[in-house]
Amino acid sequence: MSEFFSKNPYDSLEESHPVKIYLKEAEYIRELISQINLVDVFKESEKFLKLFEKFCDIEKHFARKENQLFPYLEKYGWTSPSQNMWAMHDNIRDDIREIKILLKEENLVSVEELLPVVFRTVEHLLEIEEVRLLPNALNLLDKDDWLEMREGDDEIGFMIEVERKYVHPSLDTKKRKLPFSLDGRIKLDEGFMLPEQINLLLQFMPVDITYVDENDVVIFYNRGDKRVFPRSAGIIGREVKFCHPPKSVDQVLLILKEFKAGRRDEAEFWIEFKGRFVHIRYFAIRNKESEYKGVIEVSQDVTEIRGLKGERRLLDWE
Repeated sequence: MSEFFSKNPYDSLEESHPVKIYLKEAEYIRELISQINLVDVFKESEKFLKLFEKFCDIEKHFARKENQLFPYLEKYGWTSPSQNMWAMHDNIRDDIREIKILLKEENLVSVEELLPVVFRTVEHLLEIEEVRLLPNALNLLDKDDWLEMREGDDEIGFMIEVERKYVHPSLDTKKRKLPFSLDGRIKLDEGFMLPEQINLLLQFMPVDITYVDENDVVIFYNRGDKRVFPRSAGIIGREVKFCHPPKSVDQVLLILKEFKAGRRDEAEFWIEFKGRFVHIRYFAIRNKESEYKGVIEVSQDVTEIRGLKGERRLLDWE
C-alpha cells in the first residue's frame, strides 16, 4: 500500500477515465469558487448568479459518485463513502438550497455569510476525494469496473465538457460482479429480475397501468388493491376502443392516431371521480428505431399529493 501512494496514482490514466474526469471537475469547481469570490454580489448580481448557477452543477459530481462509484466500492466491501461522504453531499446540498432561498429573498448579506462555509466544506470534500477516495478506488476496482461505470456516468452527466467515446464492455454476465444468482432472472435494460419480482413491482406501484399494443389490443394491466378504475382479466386481448364508454371513445381513437403518426407522444387529463382528484396520462411507446409499439395509460389518485405544501425531509410515521 505504501508503494502505491509513493507515486501519483493518476499519471497513467486516460483522459476519459472516470477518475480523471473527477479530478478535472475538481479543478473546475475550485476555479468557479475563485471566480465567485472575486465578484461583489451587491454590485455584480447578474455575474454572480451566472457563476453560482454553474457551481450548482456540482450536483452531477455528487450524483455520479452516489449512483456509480459508491455501488462499485460496496461490491468490494468499502461502504464508508456511501455513508460518510454522502452525508457531506447532503449538507452541501442543504446549504446550496438555503442560498437559493436567500437569493430569492434578496438577502445578500446572509448569502455572503453562508458562501464561505459552503466553499470550505466543498474544498474539504475535494481533498478527501483526491487523497483517499479516488486512490483507494483505483486500488480496488478493475478495468471492466471502470468501463461499465463510465457508461452510467455518461447518462448522469458532467460539470465539464467530456468526450463521449467510451465503449461499453461485453455484457457477458459472467464478467459482472453481482451479489445474486442470475438463474431464472429476466435480463432487463437496467438489471435482472425474477418474474415474481416483476409482478410484485407492478402490483405495488401506486399507479394504475394499462398497456395497449401497436394493434390496439390490451395486453397488460397491473392488479393493485387500490386501483382507481376497476379492471378484470376479461380486458386482456380486447380492443381498446371497446374498453371505454362511448362518450370518450373518439378521444381515445384520436390519441392513438396521433401517437401512431408520430405527431404526439403524450396526452393528459384530470378529473373528479368519486370525490377524488385523478390524473390520467397516455404515453406513446416506441422502440429504439422509433417504431410505434403501443401506448400505456397511467392513472393516479393525486388527491393527497395535490394538497402537499412546504417540505418534509424527516420520517413522520404516526
